Amino acid sequence: MATAIAFSGLSFTTLRSKASESSASLFSFSRPAPKPVLDFSVSPRLDFYQNKNFMVCASVDGVDSVGSVSLKFELENDDVPMPIVLIDQDSHPEATIVQVSFGDRLGALFDTMKSLKDLGLDVLKGTVTTDNSVTQTKFFITRLTTGRKVEDPDLLERIRLTIINNLLKYHPESSEQLAMGEVFGLVPPEKKIDTVIATHVHVKEDGPRRSLLRIETADRPGLLLEILKIIADINIDVESAEIDTEGLVAKDKFHVSYRGSALNSSLSQVLVNCLRDYLRRPENDEDSY
Repeated sequence: MATAIAFSGLSFTTLRSKASESSASLFSFSRPAPKPVLDFSVSPRLDFYQNKNFMVCASVDGVDSVGSVSLKFELENDDVPMPIVLIDQDSHPEATIVQVSFGDRLGALFDTMKSLKDLGLDVLKGTVTTDNSVTQTKFFITRLTTGRKVEDPDLLERIRLTIINNLLKYHPESSEQLAMGEVFGLVPPEKKIDTVIATHVHVKEDGPRRSLLRIETADRPGLLLEILKIIADINIDVESAEIDTEGLVAKDKFHVSYRGSALNSSLSQVLVNCLRDYLRRPENDEDSY
């Protein structure tokens, strides 16, 4: 049975109701978006063995993980849970919902909340739910400058990478389940994702005014920006998005439209072909599609 716990004793602001500004497209690209610069605070892999601070899976005050479990114990435990980072632009009209889970190993995530605030974000509300030994922490966030949900693709990708960075920092054992663990983690992923096999792109109608685009592919830094650039280059509008990182795999959903209507079959096929061709050849130049 699932249980829900609301954060208490914290100064979470109540969600405010504001007039929504209608927009044909949630994301817009006037020029090619630069790939995000990764500034991970995690030390190179060999440094983990030389720094005793990484012998436990918690920070000094234990705010981002549960207990002070020995890293050796974690590495010997084959049952490392799958880390999941979900960014939902569709479910709430005023806020971006961010949900994080890593089995039952997550603590209060105060460090993650601070990292999000350092990006110019306001944490409006936080909840924790536990279901079948999986703890899911949910944040409702808005931009401090506008009080509205995050609509900048670059900032959305920075939010995703910041959360993954904190997972690697406070839970080093998660690196074997994350694509970025290959470079920044203590233990690189044993499982390698074949981009040809793992990449799936589908479009279906979701009413007369929009279509639903589903993408599943191998995760990597900057993936969201790459996808949105391809969509924009075909003059398709993105109205909302759900960015889901499940371990080594990205599972994203986008509500898209063309001139205020759902995509016809021809345009849908063009979009699928462009995305599939590009995502299955991730090492190629951006203009290869």
